[in-house]
Amino acid sequence: MSQTHCYHCDLPVPDNLNLCVTIEGKAQPMCCHGCQAVAQAIVDAGLPDFYKHRTSHAPTGQELVPDFIQQTTVYDNPAIQKRFVRYEDEHIREAALILEGITCAACVWLNERHLRTLPGVIDVQVNYSTHRARVRWDESRILLSDILQAVSRIGYVAHPYDPARQQEVLDRERKQHLRRIGVAGVLGMQVMMFSIALYAGAGDSEFKLLFYLINFILTTPILLYAAQPFFKSAWRDVRHGQAGMDVPVALGISLAFVGSLWTTLSGNHGHVYYDSIAMFVFFLLTGRYFELVARQRSAQAAESLVHLVPSMATRLGAAGEELVLVADLLVGDRVLIRPGENIPADGTILEGHSSVDESLLTGESYPLTKKPGQVVIAGTVNIDNPLKMQVDKIGVDTVLSHILRLLERAQTEKPALTQLADRVASWFVFGVLLLALGVAVYWWHVNPEAWLAITLSVLVVTCPCALSLATPTAITAATSTLTRAGLLTTRGHALESLARATHFVFDKTGTLTDGRLRLLDTHTFADLSPADCLQYAVALERQSEHPIARALVEACSKAGMSASKVTNYPGAGMQGEIAGKRYFVGTPAFISTQTGLKVNVEHEGNTLVLFADAQTIYAAFLFADEIRAGARELVESLQEQGKSVSLLSGDHALAAQRVAKAVGIENVGYALSPTDKLQAVKSLQEKGEIVAMIGDGVNDAPVLAQAQVSIAMGGGTQVARASADMILLTEQLPNLLIGINTARQTLKIIRQNVAWAIGYNLLALPAAAVGWVAPWMAAIGMSFSSLLVVANALRLVRRSQKKTDN
Repeated sequence: MSQTHCYHCDLPVPDNLNLCVTIEGKAQPMCCHGCQAVAQAIVDAGLPDFYKHRTSHAPTGQELVPDFIQQTTVYDNPAIQKRFVRYEDEHIREAALILEGITCAACVWLNERHLRTLPGVIDVQVNYSTHRARVRWDESRILLSDILQAVSRIGYVAHPYDPARQQEVLDRERKQHLRRIGVAGVLGMQVMMFSIALYAGAGDSEFKLLFYLINFILTTPILLYAAQPFFKSAWRDVRHGQAGMDVPVALGISLAFVGSLWTTLSGNHGHVYYDSIAMFVFFLLTGRYFELVARQRSAQAAESLVHLVPSMATRLGAAGEELVLVADLLVGDRVLIRPGENIPADGTILEGHSSVDESLLTGESYPLTKKPGQVVIAGTVNIDNPLKMQVDKIGVDTVLSHILRLLERAQTEKPALTQLADRVASWFVFGVLLLALGVAVYWWHVNPEAWLAITLSVLVVTCPCALSLATPTAITAATSTLTRAGLLTTRGHALESLARATHFVFDKTGTLTDGRLRLLDTHTFADLSPADCLQYAVALERQSEHPIARALVEACSKAGMSASKVTNYPGAGMQGEIAGKRYFVGTPAFISTQTGLKVNVEHEGNTLVLFADAQTIYAAFLFADEIRAGARELVESLQEQGKSVSLLSGDHALAAQRVAKAVGIENVGYALSPTDKLQAVKSLQEKGEIVAMIGDGVNDAPVLAQAQVSIAMGGGTQVARASADMILLTEQLPNLLIGINTARQTLKIIRQNVAWAIGYNLLALPAAAVGWVAPWMAAIGMSFSSLLVVANALRLVRRSQKKTDN
């Protein structure tokens, strides 16, 4: 039996495949869906004669698929995605991507706008400083490969974020910049040499044409190679109906070159601008190179977190030690960490005692002692002795990955000022192009010899990029700086709100106190022993993360009892059933509300918790907590700055007032439910106060969400952290002062940057339009404007380094 061959590509058709396309009335066999699609497209286009006149068979459908598309489909594999994609639910995904080809704020705007139009893409945020995009999408409607291909269709390259690959891209980008600067600089010096001769009098001699031709030859490589990024970016913008900052630059360079070439070939006595072109390109490239370096430096502290996780780990198996990729580790694997090595994943220590350095991650200056049973975090450093660890979390589920996602979100979210600047910048270039056209027409009639030089100056001198850079560079520098100090910023508006905060509200337990409660005493009032009462209470509190629950669990030597139908009343207590009977544990107010029972216990300002059923109060637990180091210093500093300070606590009056007196707070609210706290914050806001809430615990989550800016302590629960705009990872309260001062300085720098960007353009444009700015001066001014904005933002990094050194 003869083998059937594909009519399109002549490859054998698989026996179990029945695909065909009707060509000139006859059904022709196809070997794959790719060939079928191509053949059908040829027929639909009315070109079936292609098959009569072809001299060889067409390439296969597979060969017609570009290599890039084949590469991107790899990222749809769930096994590959687990390394960089976070699964929010069954279909919602989130990933960090690196974008290559970003040159200005217009590029960021174009990518965000283009991707948001794709069905299934939920959100896109691009960080101009790091060129990193955070994308959320619905996997049931669009694949990651579709998103990557959509980016490529508008002239950019996107790939999943990988620290090593990003470093490779940055190194390549720097080298390309330096090569182009070198070409523009070396050839530009030769052009200037001949131009000086022309200015000195050679322009009236027989050497004029020769010097013109030499300058033309020297300028051509500058135009075709060194200036290539400007033309690529401008063409990409024009193709998509946008006007980025490179459009006027490319237009100005092109006009100068064409005008100079016309003068050279025609032999007219007009001006040539070969020297201006060389200086344009050299100064603009130099400015962008320094801007690139400055942007990378502004994000350096945050980016250093990415490199904390090692690429290899020593896995312990039946065959002994095995060196594997960290990406290949699985939950439950046993890992050996030698002294000096970074911990590869979140896990629990199985064997060994050692000190672990968490300074880069949390800002803690001293190593922490770790022993079997304790948790260690990916990216921290083992110092003293070997440790054996069981892997609990890997990849995007680790604490470090969570921190990086929150930080990335803060850096990519755009405050209102940034959004306004982006909108202004997007229309600004169109305005400049219209102005340049008007200037050209005017000067053509007034002074035909000067129109080109003045028009070039107008096109080049403008700097819309400085306006778009004003806010994101400062926010990136500030968030990176605060991360180094152990204060993680998770929302873009947090710094601005913190700088403007007028009233600081503190929770008590776990915020102004250490949150490590100790059970001092147990008073019993019925036939149950203190140990029995403790076991009952622990059974109810076991699932809670509140400091009181942790103190009860730690005080209980045996815990064999379990509770069912457990209900948590945030800020009040717990109820549940044990052996079919309902019990309660919580504050005296909670017990009174649930049972109607009350009891008087002398507690001298200590925290009081009662255990009862519907008829009887069985026990009263007394807890003590220590004032957190630095709490009084922080409160006094806030009051010296003219800020109002309040304490809102769910604890009884004596306990709340004891802490308030110790730290110097006069405005105290006590015995407050979560609803009461929420109402207290709303009341302050109604009076015009800008409220900053600092809290810890489940009962603080609603209040944290209500405040204009919220800060959760690093030991807080996951719910509190999710509601907070900032997280104090160090749990050192005085570091909040660094955050407040940095936020105020950031707001000041943003205002300076915006004022400079607007002022520069308001002064430079009219000056160029009336002919006061030479083309080479315009190039320097444009480069200097963007560079000044970035350099100003870097002051935040330098201030932080000085404080750290001190």
